[in-house]
Amino acid sequence: MIPGIRSKSKHVWLCSFSTISETKKTSSSKPHSRARSEVHSKTLSTEKANSSLFNEIIEILGSENLKLDRIRPGNFISKEPIGGIADEDVVYGQRIQGVRQNADEKLTAEVGTDTVSSSTKRDAQMEISCRNDVSPVVQKIAEIVRAENIGISMEKCLDDGDLEIDPDIVDKVLKRCFKVPGRAMRFFNWVKLRSGSCFSTEVYNTMLYIAGEAKEFGLVENLMKEMEERKCLKNVKTWTIVLMQYGKAKLIGKTLLMFDKMNAAGCEPDAGAYRVMIRLLSASGKGEIALHLYNEMAQKDLGGLELDIKTYKLLLNCLAVAGDIDGVYSVADGMINSSHIPESEVYSFVLKSFCISKRIQNAFELIHHLQSKKDFTFNPEYFETLVKGLCKADRINDAVEILGIMKKRGVVDEKVYGTIISGHLRKKEISKALALFHNMKESGLLPATSTYTELMHYHFNLNEYEKGSAMFEEMVDSGIELDSVAFMPIIAAHVRRNRVSLAWKVFETMEERGIRATQKSYSVFIKELCKISMTEEVFKVLNKMQKSKVNMGDEIYHLVTCYLERIGEIVKAEEVKEMHRLCRFRFHPLEAEEASNRLDVSLEETHNTVIHEPKLPQKDFEDEDLLLHKVCLCLSSSKDWHAMEADLFEFEVGYTPSIVMEIMRKCGSQHGSAVLHFFSWVGRQPGYRHTSETYNSAIKIAGLGKDFKHMRSLFHEMKRNGCLITSDTWTIMIMLYGRVGLTDIALRNFTEMKKAAGPSGVKPTASTYKYLILSLCARKRRKVDVAIELFNEMMTVGLAPDKELVEIYLDCLCGSEKLVDARRCVQSLIGNSSKVGFTFTVPLCYSLLIRPLCRRGMVEEALALVDEVKEEEDQSALHRYVCGSLVHGLLQRGRSEEALAKVESLKQAGIRASAHVYTSLMVHFFKENRVERALDIFRKMWEEEEDCHCRPTVVTCTALLCGLLNAGRNYFADAQNLFRRMRIKGPLPDFKAYSTFITMLCSSGKSEYALQLLSEMLDDGIVPSNVNFRTVFFGLNREGKQHLARVVMQQKQALIRKRKF
Repeated sequence: MIPGIRSKSKHVWLCSFSTISETKKTSSSKPHSRARSEVHSKTLSTEKANSSLFNEIIEILGSENLKLDRIRPGNFISKEPIGGIADEDVVYGQRIQGVRQNADEKLTAEVGTDTVSSSTKRDAQMEISCRNDVSPVVQKIAEIVRAENIGISMEKCLDDGDLEIDPDIVDKVLKRCFKVPGRAMRFFNWVKLRSGSCFSTEVYNTMLYIAGEAKEFGLVENLMKEMEERKCLKNVKTWTIVLMQYGKAKLIGKTLLMFDKMNAAGCEPDAGAYRVMIRLLSASGKGEIALHLYNEMAQKDLGGLELDIKTYKLLLNCLAVAGDIDGVYSVADGMINSSHIPESEVYSFVLKSFCISKRIQNAFELIHHLQSKKDFTFNPEYFETLVKGLCKADRINDAVEILGIMKKRGVVDEKVYGTIISGHLRKKEISKALALFHNMKESGLLPATSTYTELMHYHFNLNEYEKGSAMFEEMVDSGIELDSVAFMPIIAAHVRRNRVSLAWKVFETMEERGIRATQKSYSVFIKELCKISMTEEVFKVLNKMQKSKVNMGDEIYHLVTCYLERIGEIVKAEEVKEMHRLCRFRFHPLEAEEASNRLDVSLEETHNTVIHEPKLPQKDFEDEDLLLHKVCLCLSSSKDWHAMEADLFEFEVGYTPSIVMEIMRKCGSQHGSAVLHFFSWVGRQPGYRHTSETYNSAIKIAGLGKDFKHMRSLFHEMKRNGCLITSDTWTIMIMLYGRVGLTDIALRNFTEMKKAAGPSGVKPTASTYKYLILSLCARKRRKVDVAIELFNEMMTVGLAPDKELVEIYLDCLCGSEKLVDARRCVQSLIGNSSKVGFTFTVPLCYSLLIRPLCRRGMVEEALALVDEVKEEEDQSALHRYVCGSLVHGLLQRGRSEEALAKVESLKQAGIRASAHVYTSLMVHFFKENRVERALDIFRKMWEEEEDCHCRPTVVTCTALLCGLLNAGRNYFADAQNLFRRMRIKGPLPDFKAYSTFITMLCSSGKSEYALQLLSEMLDDGIVPSNVNFRTVFFGLNREGKQHLARVVMQQKQALIRKRKF
């Protein structure tokens, strides 16, 4: 029993709480069950009782006779990150040496220490020597297996090598090649064909480990069957490896099945197997089964069957989250009685488990009871843990009250302050956080790096650049140890302010201090540079990553390539793809050597020691990409779903939500029907469960295919399956209804979302408002008054619109002649520029209104707005922003001389003509039938391509296409060549470019060529609209080509079938 929880002081413990029943239950078969049932039979359910208990805790903490140890360096609580209760491991080898640790643990953890006998040392040294002494044969075979010789197969090289093979060599080669599982498997098969006698249990164990790490569970099952056929003994390590691999893939059902098979095969689970099972079940939230196995393990009463500290803590946390308080105390009994862990530390783990699970009531009960123990000494860590638990449960005021009493006792440190500051920031109570921060410094405590970093983040997010910068300088001057996370907020803030050189200076300072930038650091840097379109700087960061040997990663790769493709930089996007490919396939022999050693240790520890959950080695990317490619080819084929389903069963893919998301992203736009069937099929596969993100993707695919019935069905299915309905889910549905003009349904969904939100539910985000307002501003079923109301509501709740929304919203107001509302919108944006997320400067706000005015021909109003800006710096920026729009507006009104004079005055002011200016001039010359003059302007733009401001855009090329087609048949070949050049070299034609070209071709009697463009659109991943099909259909009928018009309708119907469920 745990002394003190169920002890002679039970009477004192129970009398302290009037609401707890004093009725004693009958005793059970276990000696401690009756006492536990009395102590934990009821919890304080009312607010009054909760408050009373908290007051008693305050009295305990404030009492004069309370025994408190001073904070000792190196205690486990002090290592926790601020903002949550961490789950650190306590190394008991230094304090409780030799507590039922088996010899194999000491082999890897304590070789050479005084606690290991001389014979154990000799065995360990021999083992390590054996691992490191790789024979030349093993070295030679491993080089052949890992090499990628073009034109010569690996098997041919092995046959020609006349190599000596035995089970030990095969085992060592496989361990050296575990990072390339595909090639390891080929070597395994080659050995199988050459000599079947070279396979031992150890070889199969290694191969099972490799297959499991690669998530090739079909191969794992085949290997197990093969061992039976070859009558190869399956030892405990074999079963433990399989259990561990299924568990790490979260295939809990399969793991339990294998555990049953292990017992049925007569292989008695040992300590390693039990540890693996209990740890995996606890990590998966299966506390009831984990506790059953723990009790079963305890009943066997065999030596060395106690758990390690980390597994104990996982089990405690799992049981606490599940609300099994009796189970928590039962495990605590075992920790004290079986593992001989000091009860003070056991109580600290129990307290932490209650705080992690937000069971503050149980935490109060535990502390109250511990006070009744005569010789129990409270460590300050207990109250630090309690403070963290209170903050986690959003009871910040209670945490502050405990902090005040701890200050009086002199047992508070910077970590307690940091925890409460983090809690205030999480609740957006910035003023309270700053007040506590200053109070902390006045008390003579130095804030932690994480505290400074969090406060910097909030200052920068509130657009308080100067305050955030000052806090960074204060942090540097304080002399505390910094990390890469502390530097990234200031670097990101400099980039947002367009101070890139200053950002680089800080980055270099970080490296000079010996702080190595992580992949996440580079990702933040690149993301901010993409936002302000600094392409050259992005490549500078990527090159820096390569030199520093930091893996690019898929996240950065997708971020940069999407950005480059969006701005039409196709060549540079290909460069990034090549960089990513080289980064993925880069291989270092030294790394393989170290990996082999790690694999040796892992295989030993799988059986003998606790599973430490190492970072999984990367799967062979070639195999993974090939499998995903096969799945995508299958879904994009012309087969029916039943044939696709049969093919999918043949692919041995370990589906995860991220893999499913990637498949849906690649195939969803044009093959919606197959993808939605795949989504339904994969959801029924064992061990897989859809997430909110995968449902959101499926809903989006269904809506893009205008299959709104199935979209709504997925939404209800999502709710039935217990997936969280996020604001993104509602936003996607609102956007999809709005984009096709179903604005009434979109508004109903918006109302439904706000009703479903409640006080703590999801609320409309800036994106929700954006897509709803955009749909209301569209030409189809435009509702301007509702759009104005929603935009004002958005501003009122403090959500910042982005540039695209403001631009389209103002264009809608100008088109509806609501200039007063447009002016009011601009003034509102300028007035809110100091708030969070509002980054609209005065020149930008005015330019967003001037542009639609010029498009609508209201040039006088636009020029008047330009004159309103008085500041010289703002005026210069405004002229740069709107020069193209003003020239376009003047040319539209036939005031060409004024337009040319405007261009000349801008040149004299040092403002170079933009692509917009050149495009406007080109359109003007086409209208005047001066084709050669327009072409000269286009050639001049290509000559000045190095100047990014003059580079032809998609709009420029589209305008040129229209001009050439309007100029007559003589220029049709030029228009064709231009369009081909756009598809090959860029800028890539977008949906609007295709639509404009199709319309112009059909009106010019070239509908047959427009029909060809429909196929090219699909090849480029752009889905033609109903208007595109209708335009070509009518054009072909006008030209008397009814047979081709029928082909258009067949294409349209086929596309609809491919996109709908």
